[in-house]
Amino acid sequence: MSMFSNVTLRVSGSRSGLWVHRHSAILVRHRLEEFAVMRGIRSFNNLSKRGYAAARRSEPLTQHFDATRKPSPAPPTPPQHVQVSKLPNGLVIMSLENYSPMSTVGVFVKAGSRYETVENQGVSHVLRLAANLTTKGGSAFKICRSVEALGGSLNVTSSREAMAYTTDCLRDHLDQIFEHLVNVTTAQEFRPWEVDDLTSRVNIDRALAQQSPQIGLLEKLHEAAYKNALSNSLYCPDYMIGRVSPEKLQLFVEDHFTSSRMALVGLGVTHSVMRQLGEGLMSVRSGAGAPETTAVYRGGELRMQNNDSLVHALVVSQGGVMAGAEANAFVVLQRILGAGPHVKRGANVTSKLSRGIAEATTQPFDASTFNTSYSDSGLFGIYTISQAHAAGDVIRAAVAQIKGVAEGNVSAEDITRAKTQAKCEYLMSIESSESLMEEMGAQALTTAAYQPPEAVLQAIDAITQEDVVKAAKKFVEGKKTMAASGHLINTPFVDEL
Repeated sequence: MSMFSNVTLRVSGSRSGLWVHRHSAILVRHRLEEFAVMRGIRSFNNLSKRGYAAARRSEPLTQHFDATRKPSPAPPTPPQHVQVSKLPNGLVIMSLENYSPMSTVGVFVKAGSRYETVENQGVSHVLRLAANLTTKGGSAFKICRSVEALGGSLNVTSSREAMAYTTDCLRDHLDQIFEHLVNVTTAQEFRPWEVDDLTSRVNIDRALAQQSPQIGLLEKLHEAAYKNALSNSLYCPDYMIGRVSPEKLQLFVEDHFTSSRMALVGLGVTHSVMRQLGEGLMSVRSGAGAPETTAVYRGGELRMQNNDSLVHALVVSQGGVMAGAEANAFVVLQRILGAGPHVKRGANVTSKLSRGIAEATTQPFDASTFNTSYSDSGLFGIYTISQAHAAGDVIRAAVAQIKGVAEGNVSAEDITRAKTQAKCEYLMSIESSESLMEEMGAQALTTAAYQPPEAVLQAIDAITQEDVVKAAKKFVEGKKTMAASGHLINTPFVDEL
């Protein structure tokens, strides 16, 4: 299973062991609810007056309305099931008819930052920002006004694994707005003067990211943990700002925007319609595209010394791979140790991490378990925030809690409670159309199949105490990676843990 979570810049850890990191920017989001409501009220009033006048001229109203008459029940709708198919050119199509008045369609592409090379570092960041530029199908102004006139939206998000171009609109407008989606994903032009104008937006993105210590810590963690691929940042590095040329953008698109690396996913649309829409992507280059590089975990440490009184620290080992059984064991272990408060405006004082750290220090702190999975790797560990002089006690106490589980200090009640929490969080997450869309897109790109909720719940129920202990031992015995920022005078080095 895979799920996603959002924070300030939509970069997060894992809720289910199958999350990916991402960073989103809204291209067009304009709604016409007020206009529609005003028109609806005016039309309704006029209709009522005309209907009343006509009735008075012909016969009494009682002959037209029967207060005792009950409306006929609506016909039952057939059950909802996700349908998956694959076109001859390799394009995966996945859809769910949920009978919503709105349709959401997305094009998912294996074109995240992990596919960048030394020569084109930052190209995926610039490509995400370039999604609202002129295409062969029309100017940026034309696309914006056309989508705006339909009351729809176009969005693009990117992660280390993939890029997703999604659109929301009324069902009746899907054909019209999908044309713009096709142009944005397959008919880019990358005019030099428009690409040059993106430099300021790249700088703004980087400035916003630098304001968040969590985002900076995550970037440094991946840089230290991997030798390649997943070590690439979500943000364009300083030395590449203004150097990502239109030629580099075009070459990256030609290498990675191919049919076998793409998936078309839809909510609120029938599968037959989705297959017809998929034919609109037949112009996409076919083939496997550029070869994929397997991420190599190495372990390491990066420390960012500054004058901040709070120390942010992440200590991880290699975790479970997306869609693997081991990932579910890490999900349950995450809930046992503490994945965050489960009560609105509550505190995480009942988790093993919080209880264990509270015994080691009287200073204020915050601690949670970090868990993220990718198509070929994963990271699992602890994330702590503490006062600079208490950082060592907090970090060591948090690591000790995982060691305790590895030694078998976990009860059957702990396992049952953690599995219940994991299942509830998963079911609640897919109630959101956005999360469900991302879940389907991730599975379409990874396995070209869909794992229904029933199968996900069964996989979680199948986790045993032995599986959880084994996952904890993998962290304890594995090579560690650490990233820390703040006044690090009392922060231990990774080899001291």
